[in-house]
Amino acid sequence: MMHYLDHAATTAVLPEAAALACQVMTEQFGNPSSVHKMGIEASGIVETARRHVAAILNAEPSEITFTSCGTEATNTAIFGACRRRGQGKHIITTAIEHAATLNTVHKLEQEGFEVTYLQPDADGHISVSDLREAIRPDTVLLTCMLANNEVGTVLPVKEFGKILKKKAPKALFHIDAVQGLARLPIKPKLWNADFISVSGHKIGAPKGIGALYIKKGTRIAPLMYGGGQERGMRPGTEAVPNIAAFGEACRVRLEQMDENYAKVQALCDRLTAGIAARFSWAKYNGKHDIPHVVNVSFPGCKSEVLLRILEMHDVYVSSGSACSKGKASHVLAAMKVDHADIDSALRISFAPSNTEEDVDALLDALEEGTARLRRA
Repeated sequence: MMHYLDHAATTAVLPEAAALACQVMTEQFGNPSSVHKMGIEASGIVETARRHVAAILNAEPSEITFTSCGTEATNTAIFGACRRRGQGKHIITTAIEHAATLNTVHKLEQEGFEVTYLQPDADGHISVSDLREAIRPDTVLLTCMLANNEVGTVLPVKEFGKILKKKAPKALFHIDAVQGLARLPIKPKLWNADFISVSGHKIGAPKGIGALYIKKGTRIAPLMYGGGQERGMRPGTEAVPNIAAFGEACRVRLEQMDENYAKVQALCDRLTAGIAARFSWAKYNGKHDIPHVVNVSFPGCKSEVLLRILEMHDVYVSSGSACSKGKASHVLAAMKVDHADIDSALRISFAPSNTEEDVDALLDALEEGTARLRRA
């Protein structure tokens, strides 16, 4: 039996989302830009999905632009915000962002922008006072996560947005909510957010679909140019099956959000209790503010080797962000975690589909694996 505990990397497609995507691919396959009946039907499917995504983001449907993924949404927001004419050349972000953000601002540095990287404390939190001190008259953008993908830290985006708009009213605020979607309530108006990036495959939609919330009245240039789909912000024929599945996943997850959160919290509690009972020497990295992501080091056990042992038991976790492809975690390094602890860190990430049996199988496999490696 497979025990998959790497949901921060990706999730299985929800049955409801998969069924709808299959139906759209095989029966309602018209091009949404066509003016005949099948095209109008496909356009209606896209708009229904847009309403579901808007609902989970507490936004208006007109504020939702579909993209191919969270990375594209983030790139669109950051490049669009920074390349406005007559604006400043200063960007603020954090040292614990996803590569979609960090590599984009690195590119803008090459174009002459100056970037301030806010540093986390030992628990992975970012200080509100550090942000306040970093804001300058020429600050054009603040871009940060809602929830960190490696240690589960939740950033104080409400306070960040309030301070940014007070000290630099013309600056724009982008939030990467890929890991926060369907886990935490999204409140763009309360947070003073101008952009919010989300992704489908983290919540039970297929890979290849994301969305960008763009606050009504915010004007930025698109990354691509073409036929004018998505109100000109994301041209190209819409991936209607993926969009439909994303909307359906948002609908299901929104209805079950409180129930799902409680279930994941119980699984997280079972895991931490098991670690305390069996591995008193283990070290947590970060405070896992959301229970969906737990990062823990097992000193003396190289994570890559431990992963292989767990895999032999059909238990699947990760050693960090899937997008890092095995490279040492820049998040843990920024938190000043010892190199040896970074080298022995595992990220365990839950979804509502997980069970107590998954947790117990992980603990059993860890017990065998760590005993073998610490004897070596």
